[in-house]
Amino acid sequence: MKLPLRSRVDIRALEDETRTGRRRDVLAAAAAAVLFAVAAVVGTLIQRADHSLYVDWAPLYADWLPHVGPGTPAALAVAAAVVVHGPRLAARLPWRGLLGAVWAAAMAWIWSLALVDGWQRGVAERLTARHEYLRGVDRFHDIGAALRGFTGHILLTQPDHWPAHIAGHPPGAVLTFVGLERLGLGGGGWAGAFCVTVGGSAAAAVLVTLRALGRERAARAAAPFLVLAPGAVWVGASADGYFTAVAAWGLALLALAATRTVRAPGAVAFGAGLLLGLTVYLSYGLALLALPAAVVLLLARTARPLPFALTGVAVVAGAFTLAGFQWWEGYSLLVERYYQGVAADRPYGYWVWANLAVATVAAGPACVAGVRRMLSAVPDAVRRLRPGGPGAPGGVPDGLVVLAFAALLALVVADLSGMSKAETERIWLPFILWLLPTTALLPAVDRRRWLLAQACLALLVNHLLLTGW
Repeated sequence: MKLPLRSRVDIRALEDETRTGRRRDVLAAAAAAVLFAVAAVVGTLIQRADHSLYVDWAPLYADWLPHVGPGTPAALAVAAAVVVHGPRLAARLPWRGLLGAVWAAAMAWIWSLALVDGWQRGVAERLTARHEYLRGVDRFHDIGAALRGFTGHILLTQPDHWPAHIAGHPPGAVLTFVGLERLGLGGGGWAGAFCVTVGGSAAAAVLVTLRALGRERAARAAAPFLVLAPGAVWVGASADGYFTAVAAWGLALLALAATRTVRAPGAVAFGAGLLLGLTVYLSYGLALLALPAAVVLLLARTARPLPFALTGVAVVAGAFTLAGFQWWEGYSLLVERYYQGVAADRPYGYWVWANLAVATVAAGPACVAGVRRMLSAVPDAVRRLRPGGPGAPGGVPDGLVVLAFAALLALVVADLSGMSKAETERIWLPFILWLLPTTALLPAVDRRRWLLAQACLALLVNHLLLTGW
């Protein structure tokens, strides 16, 4: 039976629109590649001219070192398994089974990439380098005294100043590794294993958040991309992967409490506040995650969890303050310390756009294409989410669109602040994580190709470069 003329025209228009969208996806990914190439060329010229970038393979903090390692076969196997079977399993697994599978697969991907560099260089020695947290653990025999005197060792001009990463973060970061030491899990190997295990759970936290906000279908579509994220290269044995997971679970608990999909929403909101409060005492810049947190409440159309969550934040802040650490004092001294070091020479005019090129590598080409679709959908999504606005058409995940946009906005603010010149491939992981779900906006027929592109990028970076922290 022939379709009416109007129906045939509508179908043809829809097909044209689909083809146009797919072309734009590819063009967006290509534009990101060009941006990175330009950043690499310009960065190389700047570095050769005056050595002001302080990175050996601009714009990434890495060295050129083609190599393979014990993790190579596992990385190839994990990538192949997720590309071939990931979308089908994500659609069919029971929800709890999916969460466990995503966490396990994410850890397998992170571990295999880290072990491309070998156990010592890829895991055990990452957090023992001269700028890292484990270099200061032995100064916390008396935790109270160390916290009271913490700000007195931030500036380079002060005696016994902290290593760069301890000085650059609130004490919650180093206290994590002090705690591991007290539990008998000291040393770089245990610290690296802890970061990989906790960091791998961030993908599951995103799925929990999306489902709580009524976007289970989008969560399942994005699940394989959350596993094969190129950012896993920098999650492996990096404290920033741990920070990412703590922040992600804070937002996940907030979403569960806001949508009242748990038995004790008040207690869960309090737990969210504890985690989000801890996040701010792990990294100063993660205060910007207040933007996605506010969007979670906006999407749930409620402020009921807010008093409980703020109480949890206050408990964490009060504990550190009573122990002798003043957050604002630490942050102001950090800004001074930041410009006592290489940041004083690193040109803002280069890094303000080169950072974005770096972010496209950590996010991957599929995420770039997804963000393109997200940006085009934001105006209509915001209009539909207004009180009394029209409902979303079937299958349009407005909540995902707005949440990802809030994360992108936080990333842009961090970029413009000038406090993230270089090394953003790891520093921005907590923001990039929330951009990855935009891959659910990609056509289902293209997802395996995009997954393959994500995996290939991560494998190339990890095998051609020796990444640093």
